[in-house]
Amino acid sequence: MKHNHEHDNHQMHDQNHTKHAGVKHHDHSAHHKMMIADFRKRFFISLIFTIPILVLSPFIQKLLGYEFSFTGNTYVLFLLSSFVFFYGGYPFLKGFLKEIRKKTPGMMTLISLAIVVAYGYSAAVVFGLEGKFFFWELATLIDVMLLGHWIEMRSVLSASNALQKLRELLPDNANLIKENGEVVAVKTDKLKKGDAILIKPGEKIPADGIVRKGESSVNESMLTGESKPVSKKKDEEVIAGSINGSGSLEVVIKGVGEDSYLSKVVKLVREAQAAKSKTQRLADKAALWLTVIAVTTGVATFVIWIVSGSDLAFAIERTATVMVIACPHALGLAIPLVVAVSTYLSAKNGLLIRNRTAFEQSRKISTIVFDKTGTLTEGVFSVNSVQSFNDKFDEQDILTMAASLEHYSEHPIAEAILRDAKEKQLKLYEVMQFQAIKGKGVEGHMKGKNVKVVSTGYLKENNIDIPKNIKSDGAYTTSFVISDNVLIGAITLADQIKDVSYDAIKKLQRGGIKCWMLTGDNEKVANEVSDELNLDGYFAEVLPHEKQEKIKELQAKGEFVAMVGDGVNDAPALAQANVGIAIGSGTDVAAETADIILVNDNPADVAALIAFGKATYSKMVQNLLWATGYNAFAIPLAAGVLYNQGIIISPAIGALLMSLSTVIVAINSRRLKVQKAIN
Repeated sequence: MKHNHEHDNHQMHDQNHTKHAGVKHHDHSAHHKMMIADFRKRFFISLIFTIPILVLSPFIQKLLGYEFSFTGNTYVLFLLSSFVFFYGGYPFLKGFLKEIRKKTPGMMTLISLAIVVAYGYSAAVVFGLEGKFFFWELATLIDVMLLGHWIEMRSVLSASNALQKLRELLPDNANLIKENGEVVAVKTDKLKKGDAILIKPGEKIPADGIVRKGESSVNESMLTGESKPVSKKKDEEVIAGSINGSGSLEVVIKGVGEDSYLSKVVKLVREAQAAKSKTQRLADKAALWLTVIAVTTGVATFVIWIVSGSDLAFAIERTATVMVIACPHALGLAIPLVVAVSTYLSAKNGLLIRNRTAFEQSRKISTIVFDKTGTLTEGVFSVNSVQSFNDKFDEQDILTMAASLEHYSEHPIAEAILRDAKEKQLKLYEVMQFQAIKGKGVEGHMKGKNVKVVSTGYLKENNIDIPKNIKSDGAYTTSFVISDNVLIGAITLADQIKDVSYDAIKKLQRGGIKCWMLTGDNEKVANEVSDELNLDGYFAEVLPHEKQEKIKELQAKGEFVAMVGDGVNDAPALAQANVGIAIGSGTDVAAETADIILVNDNPADVAALIAFGKATYSKMVQNLLWATGYNAFAIPLAAGVLYNQGIIISPAIGALLMSLSTVIVAINSRRLKVQKAIN
């Protein structure tokens, strides 16, 4: 039962609101929390007023075997019930009016008809009409519907905060270089095209621009998916949100605000999310049909009994009973109970569900597209091999010397070499006169020798031959060790494939699901990873907006696509995919854009997700059948088709049937389990 009586209009406003440049994205999250708080408050207050209603109700007294009455108790019952009707029933009555205006009758219409008929008829009985009032049924019906909405809205998380997370990639301040060369700190939003800024080591780049001075390596992995730090020098472009390495850069701004690369990614995410938000829900369809059946049967019941000569009170009682029975408590809980149970179980098993509709549809997934860096691979460099080219030094010596120098560096390659040396428990040498070789490596003195750890570029510049047996293609990064100007060894590094990725791909393919890979890395890297994992295909050297296009291409071929990623570069594709899945260790923006988050950073959990999605959807269908199925015999009996045979359902019996249906739905929901593999 989606809160469509508030959500649809709000969403339309939200989308229009975000179209205006410079206007802060509307906080849907705050609105959602307000609605949750409102339903919770109405539920508890209505529940408090329901207790005396139950105590004063003749049927409950008869059921529990006690008597309690006083002068005017019927009017007190009426006043208490009136409060519950108007206060507790307000969201449903309001939703009913909206559904009628939109000509899309659904759950709000069905609930409203039931409570209006029950309240109107009961009020008429209090003031003279012959019959039995439905006050306790009315109050409990409203309570359960409020509870159902509250449970569901807590399970359905608020609209994505992805756009705000994207903006947070930009630093608050920037170092503006004035015409006289003075550097001053300014707010990032004050920068304009043509300004010159200084990017210090380790700082985030505040705007798109062109390097006019300096050299450095820049980490763009959160934006482009490229696993290696990218070397930047004069006349090369830098992207806002990327992180500068160990060198200083002077950059001339070329893109700010709506013209920046990051803003374009924001726009892509916004458009993809807005286009996906109109999914029709199964419960709404069930409510629509039940509304048609209830109204038709209710009117027919009233007309038939009046035409057949029955008195007005009996005809109204039959009609009211039909309307109350046609809106079972269980239908209000059929979906929310499964949502509550599945959300708890999935979180317990490392699957955080943000978009329930997408989660329910995970059963339809035919193709899964994985990001490479950080999803199928570790996302960090690891030492692949250590080689010695000199008989005086073994592989351990080469690694020890390199690690001793890299101990003073913060480069990702340095971290990988140090990590490997630590795992091998190597004792590092003392280093003297350490210094960086700008953009090419590091050097220092140890054990009486001048030692350098340098890149392939340094060897080429100094006419040093590169050994032919070195893995130097695009899939690897190699650092060379030089002692007293003699090349003595090399350390090859690569982004390693996760061990769990092999099992994940096999499980999914056994389940008939095609596995593809999208990456910003080069063709050789992509091809090697694809072959190693036996993927069904891959796309290489793909930029963020192109990633979204690749998802669209697969969807155009009839594939129901899930995207699994962890970076800002994946955000548009995650939003475009039928089901967006974020790796838990990834960036906040990926998690905020995704429908589901894999907490345990394990691609194999995608298999569990799909199996659990199928099980959850199956439980929802079962619950809807239980919640509505008994209407097939209960409504005709309530209408009085077997009246001449002495069989008729009173409002009280109808209420008991509702309760039984609710118990069945609750038990069935609790039987939901997470499966660890695709059947």
